[in-house]
Amino acid sequence: MNDQMRQCARMCGDCHDTCLQTIQHCLSLGGAHADPAHIVLMMDCVEICQTSANFMLRQSPLHGRTCAVCSEICEACARDCERLGDDGQMKLCADACRRCAQECRHMAAMAA
Repeated sequence: MNDQMRQCARMCGDCHDTCLQTIQHCLSLGGAHADPAHIVLMMDCVEICQTSANFMLRQSPLHGRTCAVCSEICEACARDCERLGDDGQMKLCADACRRCAQECRHMAAMAA
């Protein structure tokens, strides 16, 4: 596993953790933050980040594909969190998603 792949897997793990924490934050706030579509998107982000990290950690030859999907979902999650970005936790989540999306986009391009 090279350093770039290790860094991408780390970013996926950070995004995973931040999104999980933010889901709890959103549910506690209620209203638009707890909208089912928003929560489902965040859960999708959590799952694809975990999956992408796992693919890279075991050096799957298909990691480029999971990274491409991860980048797409992380970008969508970042936009949705920014839309609700009325506090620090939402900004933290959007930033983590953007960093992960950027790393995964780079990893997907390298694997292509």
